[in-house]
Amino acid sequence: LSGTPSAIIGIVLTSRVNNAGAISAKEASKSYDTYAENYEALDGGSAASLLGIEEARIDLLKQATGSILEVGVGTGLNLSKYNFASISELTLLDVSEGMLSKTRSRANEIVPEEVSTDFVIADATTELLDRFGEAKFDTVVDTFSLCVMGNVGAVNCLQQLKGVVKSKNDGGRILLLENSRAQNAFLGWYQDITADAAASAGGKGCVYNQDVASLIKQSGLVLEKEEIYAGGLFRAFTCTRA
Repeated sequence: LSGTPSAIIGIVLTSRVNNAGAISAKEASKSYDTYAENYEALDGGSAASLLGIEEARIDLLKQATGSILEVGVGTGLNLSKYNFASISELTLLDVSEGMLSKTRSRANEIVPEEVSTDFVIADATTELLDRFGEAKFDTVVDTFSLCVMGNVGAVNCLQQLKGVVKSKNDGGRILLLENSRAQNAFLGWYQDITADAAASAGGKGCVYNQDVASLIKQSGLVLEKEEIYAGGLFRAFTCTRA
């Protein structure tokens, strides 16, 4: 590299943002099988409540109605936040068999018998349209999965979600709750220089400085609403298919 120190830093940061490390579906499946037993201690509990994540889940998921697909379901942390009186069908999908096993156990305790429930192991970046077909679901949900996919994988996933959700005119919507780059300039800068290292060292592959609104627009979805939590460290998005 050549140039002024500030220019060099800018090049490095841009490279890290644009080429933030992602793990493949196969790597995610293997890694999250090992995380499954202790996942809730990492992504749930008092820390999540303190950051407002539990409140954000509740606010977002009360909007979910009809036939629902949730991708990256993990251990089923969202299940207790759904209003099952408004739900007819629930399809719960993850790339990790270990995670989905935990979800199955939780669903048996939480989901009413009258709500048809299906459990699917699949890669949300490539397999949704082939498996479910076009415009299948009223509501599609993802919480905190896009960061694991990297920017390219995240756009691919969003395009898959766009394909399987019903159109806006038919009441379809996509509900997202995702890690994102903070509004604060210094904190955002810190995320940029630590994102790859954090993803590798205990971050479960999650690159936590994505510009999710930009990824949504790249996918061709319509961004209807964005809500900011914890100074922008995570955000909720409501999207539709035109």
